[in-house]
Amino acid sequence: MNDLQLIENALYSYIPKGATYEKNLIDSMNYSLKAGGKRIRPKLVLEFSRLCGGKDEIVLPFACALEMIHTYSLIHDDLPCMDDDDIRRGKPSNHKVYGEDIALLAGDALQSLAFSVMSSPKTVENAGAGVSCRCINILSEYCGAVGMVGGQVIDLENEGKRADLDTITEMDRKKTGALIKAGCEMGCVAAGAAEEQILAARRYGESIGIAFQIMDDILDVTSSAEQLGKPIGSDLENDKSTYVSLLGIERCREVVDELTNEAIASLSLFGGNTEPLKKLALKLAKRQN
Repeated sequence: MNDLQLIENALYSYIPKGATYEKNLIDSMNYSLKAGGKRIRPKLVLEFSRLCGGKDEIVLPFACALEMIHTYSLIHDDLPCMDDDDIRRGKPSNHKVYGEDIALLAGDALQSLAFSVMSSPKTVENAGAGVSCRCINILSEYCGAVGMVGGQVIDLENEGKRADLDTITEMDRKKTGALIKAGCEMGCVAAGAAEEQILAARRYGESIGIAFQIMDDILDVTSSAEQLGKPIGSDLENDKSTYVSLLGIERCREVVDELTNEAIASLSLFGGNTEPLKKLALKLAKRQN
């Protein structure tokens, strides 16, 4: 079984079964969870855990919880009050299928399910109460007001404005980078890594998180909707300042390479096989979707 199958089998197993009165809500949650995607964030949890000698069965609940939070954020991000996007991963956005009210609640339910999974008796028994508590703390901080949600607020408040590079970078550290960083740190924590390794994993996550967003900005102007599975040109349409509008495409590509090299360099503190994480960083820097 490859990692994608491992993640998705575990992920889908946590969705409530047999609901009657809440069926529409459960269907909406499933719709977005099963819409595909790269599963980069849970993959990072697994890879950093393995690098530090951890076991997949212990870390999988944390990987799945992170993907639930990411999925909820995408549902909310597409809502008319946010980015108002009709397409996500090549399919109609959740609110176009289930309505704004159910889509909003599906995102809320995925968020609460994530923390239920991380704090369940089985997870605590396998990982230990200390590990579970610390991972919950990491994810709750990185997805909250000074993390992902805070980044979304910066995004909304700068629409139609000429935001500078510092503002864009701070926004993307939070809106995009925070959950990527959370995956790296949680994988280390679940495997009992040393504090200096957790800090190195954080640096890796920070670097590839910004590189990932810069690539998104590049693809928004160079790719097609078919390739990306979502609308292109939305940044320009919404009059958003981006790395491309501030730096130009060529400089953006250079920065992606610089950040990728920084991420790879941060892995030097680990004694295990770092090749999977090196390859992942390089793959993300050259992605076409």
